[in-house]
Amino acid sequence: MGGRCSKYTICWWQSNLKPTDLESSDLENGVKNDKDCIPGFSEYSLEQLKVATSGFSVDNIVSEHGEKAPNVVYRGKLDNDRFIAVKRFNKSAWPDSRQFLEEAKLVGQLRNDRLANLIGCCCDGNERLLVAEFMPNETLAKHLFHWDAQPMKWAMRLRVALYLAQALDYCSSKGRALYHDLNAYRVLFDQDGNPRLSCFGLMKNSRDGKSYSTNLAFTPPEYMRTGRVTPESVVYSFGTLLLDLLSGKHIPPSHALDLIRGKNFLMVMDSCLEGHFSNDDGIELVRLASRCLQYEARERPNPKSLVTALTSLQKETESLILTPLGDACSRMDLTAIHEILEKVGYKDDEGIANELSFQMWTNQMQETLNSKKHGDTAFRAKDFSTAIDCYTQFIEGGTMVSPTVFARRCLSYLMNEMPQEALGDAMQAQVISPEWPTAFYLQAAALFSLGMDTDAQETLKDGTNLEAKKNSRS
Repeated sequence: MGGRCSKYTICWWQSNLKPTDLESSDLENGVKNDKDCIPGFSEYSLEQLKVATSGFSVDNIVSEHGEKAPNVVYRGKLDNDRFIAVKRFNKSAWPDSRQFLEEAKLVGQLRNDRLANLIGCCCDGNERLLVAEFMPNETLAKHLFHWDAQPMKWAMRLRVALYLAQALDYCSSKGRALYHDLNAYRVLFDQDGNPRLSCFGLMKNSRDGKSYSTNLAFTPPEYMRTGRVTPESVVYSFGTLLLDLLSGKHIPPSHALDLIRGKNFLMVMDSCLEGHFSNDDGIELVRLASRCLQYEARERPNPKSLVTALTSLQKETESLILTPLGDACSRMDLTAIHEILEKVGYKDDEGIANELSFQMWTNQMQETLNSKKHGDTAFRAKDFSTAIDCYTQFIEGGTMVSPTVFARRCLSYLMNEMPQEALGDAMQAQVISPEWPTAFYLQAAALFSLGMDTDAQETLKDGTNLEAKKNSRS
């Protein structure tokens, strides 16, 4: 169900906290109004799925361990151009074709925005295949354990935990409380960068449902005794996922619990997150993980209480209604910031006082304007080093004051990996124009680059409030 994406895509979705994703009704159940766009459950022929996957081509395998895995997942494309994920089971996994069809149809009735939904199956001879929505942005395991560009941010880790809890709560409410082998490979990211739970784990994948393929160190203790998955076992596995999110590693629960009991919870935390979360939030998530990992199954929380606990950890700053520039700065999308600043031009400089004598105009102005003109040309051409030099000449000339020039040099500094200098320019732009939202947004971008996420979120909020105030006056 997962797909491949570039490291630039990873950067995009990690911070893409859309306000509509965290509205109160959405937080409660994860259901979006466009769920009807998901097709109903269908039975496909083997030939249809062969065509969709180019003959089950090795190039279309998206599951871990490639073709060596007992059950392989392929990316495919139907005749109607819908992308799908096709899971092809081991020949011995489902000897009873009637049981397979019944189970698939039951799972196929579920429709929720927190799931990668099951849209069909195929039962042809010895072949058993499931067809699900295709998720193009890889697995949680990929982004948490094997990231390319930057580690997953704290806010996104909290989002993953909440959305998974919502998925499990929804499934429980529909009588599908059992989820087999819940782990970081079962969590996929959709086209909007939001996490979803694979529907495949809702299907039994062995003759008697005794399915737990993870290392025994991560297996619920009651499963070790009985060989059966229970709703409480699923919550235990959710606890191991919380540990994954906290640590950025797949650490055995027993080791993590020893650290937690010894009050060394910071030893559990991912070092990449240092300074990016509050201790209170970290402690709360560690406490929740330890409750999920209780030895006695009856002492573990249920999915509904997990949703309640995790909803309270979602931050107010995630629900800001951001303008395009604010959104680009929150995502650290420097290319988008450049496009917006280029499009806006210098209209925000209107009304900035520039008191110049006639002599200054005749003697110095032309040279100053030439520096700005050359800087603008370089900025447009994305030659950011030259832009820095030209804008610096303009600023040091001292004959004109322009917050836009500081904003442009700020972005040029960010493009050249000079976030401290960028922050200085964004702050200077604010000094010149105290109620200019762009200055605040760019400060947020610089603060994100410096790893000062809490300050960045506050500054982003200030800029958004200023923008709202400005719009209410216009």
